Amino acid sequence: MVNDRGNIKWTSIMMPEHINLLKQMWEEKDHKKKPILDEQQVNEISLKLQLAISNDLNVSIDYYKQHDFHKINGKLIKIDLMRKYL
Repeated sequence: MVNDRGNIKWTSIMMPEHINLLKQMWEEKDHKKKPILDEQQVNEISLKLQLAISNDLNVSIDYYKQHDFHKINGKLIKIDLMRKYL
């Protein structure tokens, strides 16, 4: 079996621009795709959020930002549908 160090082996003879492009390529490889919700899923989520507000329930919300998923927990105070803000 060959002991290959991948790109590390060649970085000493690469131009800085090539090294930056390789770093950018590896970062973009880890990006997650934004899910596309259909109308039925949006209505279902909206109903759940309205129920959480009316019953003063704790919610756990997963949201997509900067090519990754984030999670937040807490209680909802209000929903602004115009600005899509919780």
